[in-house]
Amino acid sequence: MGPLLCCLGIAVLLCRGLACPGPCSCSTKKNGRLLAECAYKELPEVPRGLSPNVTILTLSANRISWLRRSAFAEVPEVQSLWLGYNQIGGAEPGAFAMLSQLKNLDLSHNKMVTFPWQDLRNLSGLQILKLNNNRLAGLPRDAFQALAELRSLWLNDNQLTTLADGTFHQLPSLSQLQLFNNPFNCSCKLFWLKRWAESTSVSFTKGGSTLCAAPGRMRGRAVTDIPAHQCVAPSVQLTYLSKLDNTVLPDGLTLSLHCSVAGSPLPQIRWRIQTPGRGVEIDGPNVARDGSLSPSGRIKQSQERFLVFKNGTMAIPKFSKEDEGTYTCIAINDVGTREVSVNVALAGSENPAEDLLQDDPHASPLGGRSCYKGDEMDPVGAGEKLVIVYHVPREVKGTAGGAAPQVGLVTLLLALGIVLGW
Repeated sequence: MGPLLCCLGIAVLLCRGLACPGPCSCSTKKNGRLLAECAYKELPEVPRGLSPNVTILTLSANRISWLRRSAFAEVPEVQSLWLGYNQIGGAEPGAFAMLSQLKNLDLSHNKMVTFPWQDLRNLSGLQILKLNNNRLAGLPRDAFQALAELRSLWLNDNQLTTLADGTFHQLPSLSQLQLFNNPFNCSCKLFWLKRWAESTSVSFTKGGSTLCAAPGRMRGRAVTDIPAHQCVAPSVQLTYLSKLDNTVLPDGLTLSLHCSVAGSPLPQIRWRIQTPGRGVEIDGPNVARDGSLSPSGRIKQSQERFLVFKNGTMAIPKFSKEDEGTYTCIAINDVGTREVSVNVALAGSENPAEDLLQDDPHASPLGGRSCYKGDEMDPVGAGEKLVIVYHVPREVKGTAGGAAPQVGLVTLLLALGIVLGW
């Protein structure tokens, strides 16, 4: 009886290892891998009853239209998964995440408009990924960042119009990339791809050129023909503007910072302000041409303190100690982003010129004057600190012999480095 039970146990285990759904045929390869062949069976979904030992699963040329989260729960050890030539429109998040042994994934020639990109984070051993001949219109910049072993990536014949800068930068093993037959808009947002293509050893022209569909002047031309002179990364210069005369300022001073930018396309200007009490980000001008503030509904209360003009100037009326901090101008266009910062501090002195020279022997007293009048500080020798020192006069005796303190402030600007950034 004992030998019989032993044989029965072995038979059960073998049957379990070779479990195979009715429409499929299963076999063991010479290398010991278990193949489940389920192609060309008119299957509407991934069949149930597959052995957990399956390492190769072929489901090509069926009628599968959607992949549920649990679609491959029975085959956690699968290494090659072939799903081409179905009618798959998408997959639930997590559908592929459990397949940590996966090396080859073919989803080509389907109708996919979405893909669970986050699933790829668990597929670090993936070597071949075929998503070609689908309807994908975009993909995240970090979609492939976990795929250190990916060698071949097929994205051709989709609806991609642009790709985020650096999409393929974190693929050290990549040797083949297919991008042809996508309606690329060859604006400067895609200029990074031209630069990457010219410097990489990855082959990505096999099967057809990667051509532009727009704009009109670029239609039919290769992505690598995007004119370099039309796509220039931003440069930015931050200067202090002084419009002060040698007069009494009973209301304090107005700090004005001007951000000059260059590039193609012309960069947009944003501001980031960090003071001890708050952090503020301003995405664009909040002062109209007529000098009025934008409607209050569009300006956060924290931004009302800072007046931002379309020409790149920001003004802070009645600048005080509470406004000390770091002021950053950010220039952004389709080619890239640049920023430059200045740390602004406020200090008082009875003799500001002498005190400044003691603090910094390289500082200039500006001709011995106690105030500076000009349109722009010289940015040469740029650092990152701007100190505004205001003059606190000694008490002046009145005609009646009493002390009459002078309430006005006269400003002196010292550029301990007005910032120049390129």
